[in-house]
Amino acid sequence: MSEAMALLASNPIFFERNRVFRVYKGGKLFHDFFGDEAVDGNYPEEWIASGVRALNSSSKSEKEGVSKIRGKEIYFDWLLENQKELMLGERKGFDVLVKMLDSAIRLPVQAHPDKAFSRAHFKSEYGKTEMWIVIATREDAKIYFGFKDNVNREEFISAIEKSGQDKNIMASFLNELPARKGDVYLIPSKIVHAIGYGCLILEVQEPTDFTIQPETWCGDYRLNEYEMYLGLNKEEALDCFDFSISGDKSLKLGRKKPHILEETQSFRSEALISYNDTKCFSVNRYCIKEGGFVLKNAPSAIIVTEGTGVLKKGTDQYRIKKGDYFFLPYAVKNLCTVATTGGIELVECLPSLC
Repeated sequence: MSEAMALLASNPIFFERNRVFRVYKGGKLFHDFFGDEAVDGNYPEEWIASGVRALNSSSKSEKEGVSKIRGKEIYFDWLLENQKELMLGERKGFDVLVKMLDSAIRLPVQAHPDKAFSRAHFKSEYGKTEMWIVIATREDAKIYFGFKDNVNREEFISAIEKSGQDKNIMASFLNELPARKGDVYLIPSKIVHAIGYGCLILEVQEPTDFTIQPETWCGDYRLNEYEMYLGLNKEEALDCFDFSISGDKSLKLGRKKPHILEETQSFRSEALISYNDTKCFSVNRYCIKEGGFVLKNAPSAIIVTEGTGVLKKGTDQYRIKKGDYFFLPYAVKNLCTVATTGGIELVECLPSLC
């Protein structure tokens, strides 16, 4: 058993599909990305290389949200713990969560805790700073980010109380932005935001499912107290929102432009989010036109966002295409190459800067 697990942890790791229940509707855009049926439902998120359990009040499984190794009765969190040196090197854990999500409705206005808030209220060392890459959109897709004007706590509480009758009052406080393919946003903890209608987004975040969303409705679904405040009272929960940032200041904080790291005739590497932006994670994009490209960073989660190619490690080869994703253990750092003849695009998600 140990030899088999060591062998597994010494190669690229692929996973079973891992769609997660949410109270909002979506998932139709998974058709063009994963090849799923083009329908919206209550499984609008795919959790990628996840060692994190989803905080669903109706969950029937302690492993909901945790990735399962393809073809094995083994969960990713178990393998990380039991093959730590091969999987992680000297790291304590793979402290990043990657998701693909598609919104058929506007999600509730929300914010996420910082590390201090999580320590105080959730006994966790992680908050939920996150970033978004817009992969595709429906017509008239939107993103809501940051307060549009100065808003104080009392005005916000008043809007929460009115949101049961007026479903748009909360969103009216935020900057409403068109969502376009290729947009990149950093969402620091405590910044108010909401994913709007029609966005297929690759989300990278700290490894928690902590969300404070004090709006009464999520589409036609009425949120319960736990779903709004995660077991906290309202006053405690609203400390999760930073009311000091608004207008252009919030937009400058959130909008990010890719930074080219290296470009040749055969590939381009870009930093989408670097450790200068946040210490919580780093996200790179590789656009490989032809030939082979060595994957130099591990541990990492990698998603194929366009094209086709072959992932090679020694004599082993794995055909990969748009919608595939895998984990690179520390043990295979600098040992894997992606080759393509027609072009391939990869997004690489790296854990925190320890």
